[in-house]
Amino acid sequence: MPEDHIELLRGLKLYHRAGDYLFVHAGIRPGIPLERQDPFDLIWIREPFLSFEGDLPQVVVHGHTPARQPAILPHRIGIDTGACFGGELTCLVLEGQKLRFLVA
Repeated sequence: MPEDHIELLRGLKLYHRAGDYLFVHAGIRPGIPLERQDPFDLIWIREPFLSFEGDLPQVVVHGHTPARQPAILPHRIGIDTGACFGGELTCLVLEGQKLRFLVA
């Protein structure tokens, strides 16, 4: 891989906040403030994040755990529909309080 590509990847943030939403690759560890989250969890966590049923400071939009359809819960939206395994590629469109999906 070219060095400039590696540098680009190294410079990327592990999360992005926008309004009521927090975008991460895998999820967050419930009960831990965002500033104290382990970077490993942001990239790799599944449990206890996926089974958590409480409130979070923001709705977490995540991938990392493929499913046939997006997971829409009050505190998280999972958008990984397994494109790398031959499933559909799903894009979440957020417009105010409305959400919809684009699928290819």
